[in-house]
Amino acid sequence: MQPRPHVPALLVIDMQQDMLPVMHRAAATVGVLADLRSRARAAGVAVVTVRQGGCGPVLAELAPDADELQITKTTADAFLRTGLDASLRALGVTEVLVTGFATENCVETTARQALSHGYDLVLVADAHTTSVRPATTDFAPPDLSIAHHNEIYRHIDFPDRSIRVRPAAEIDFTAPTGSLPG
Repeated sequence: MQPRPHVPALLVIDMQQDMLPVMHRAAATVGVLADLRSRARAAGVAVVTVRQGGCGPVLAELAPDADELQITKTTADAFLRTGLDASLRALGVTEVLVTGFATENCVETTARQALSHGYDLVLVADAHTTSVRPATTDFAPPDLSIAHHNEIYRHIDFPDRSIRVRPAAEIDFTAPTGSLPG
């Protein structure tokens, strides 16, 4: 059986103006994402901007170019009742690199749904963030929440799917070692 072609797409989820005041490490995350987005574009990789409806414009540093795919969603799942899956399939995408806000909500939900829709997955370890927390809360502290989700994805096993967790600096947009047949 021949290996599946490797066609990645970068998903940038909910990096919007209305979210900025509650983003943990906003400047650092935006900086990493801006560089990753630039590298993806230079490599000819599709960049998909996913926006939560009603949450303002995309941050200026990450604003999509006119030729980039833009998806507006109404739930945490970027695949639910949107054209994301059909658009990715039309582009021949086999792997999604998931980034954005918020780690344990829209990033997590979309990452798992990507696997269920048959895509290989890269969770970009330093290109997703969560919300700041009040002093008294049952939520895990932001850095711990991000680390926790990165670790979960290092250990998820999903039939016939490649799952990787990599920092942005290690993303090269070429086929990963040991591409899966399929």
